[in-house]
Amino acid sequence: MYTFSIVTGYFAQDDPNANPAVIGALPSHFGLLDDSADRWSKFTTRIAELNGSAPSGTMYKVLFLGRHGQGFHNVAEAKYGTEAWDEYWSKLYGDADIIWGPDPLLTNLGITQAQEARSAWLAEVPSEMPIPDRCYASPLHRALSTWEITFSGGGVFPQGDERVMILENLREEHGVHTCDMRNPLSTIQRNFPPPVHSFEPGFTEDDLIWRPDERETKEHIKARAATVLNIICTNQQDVYISVTAHGGIINGLLAAMGRTSYALPTGGVLPLVVRVESVTGPGSSGE
Repeated sequence: MYTFSIVTGYFAQDDPNANPAVIGALPSHFGLLDDSADRWSKFTTRIAELNGSAPSGTMYKVLFLGRHGQGFHNVAEAKYGTEAWDEYWSKLYGDADIIWGPDPLLTNLGITQAQEARSAWLAEVPSEMPIPDRCYASPLHRALSTWEITFSGGGVFPQGDERVMILENLREEHGVHTCDMRNPLSTIQRNFPPPVHSFEPGFTEDDLIWRPDERETKEHIKARAATVLNIICTNQQDVYISVTAHGGIINGLLAAMGRTSYALPTGGVLPLVVRVESVTGPGSSGE
């Protein structure tokens, strides 16, 4: 088991007072404060130095937290307003114009936002921006589509090296809202086939989590997010990690790292340097 804290001073977004409305979804250089020509080389050197000098039981990770592009449920919430959405419309599967449940698709704008995220990666990789050592994603269609558009097909990763691990606990805040029901495993596998898309051990065929009459609490999201961070950190050799998920669980991850919420726009990427400390001590099974 580990504890997590954000190291500030690297990205515009890591400032606790950062305003996502001002910074935007995909700021220049992903928000890296150093805009020199060798910015990413200096950044990766610094991260290597942090890990090289870290005391036993401590390591540093760089997380790229990506939010899915706009989905049809986002359009519906904007159409009816958040209050009416939460109280009534989110419990339905759609209206006369829009289908948002279960597990809605990306809109055309959402697809464009995912393409813009891909373009942002492609613009920085030639400047030695580190590509992820490992990718994780939510099992919901909008997140997997965003990951696929962003990373598959070569460019960011060498052709054929694209891989993503799907974690149940990376799904959005669940319960009541039909948009947060997930498809069966067999459907996900058909839409996003292996070996590119793999599933954590024990991933069930049916959605055993979503409840029609109980919405997940913020404290439960925080605890669930902490389990994701612990899974990520079991692969100690991975330093640069991509997570493609949802606004609610991203804020759960931030809460587990001691940070207040951040309203990341759809299609946005939130990069963070994270200090990870073992709470079970050197040499224990928690490392």
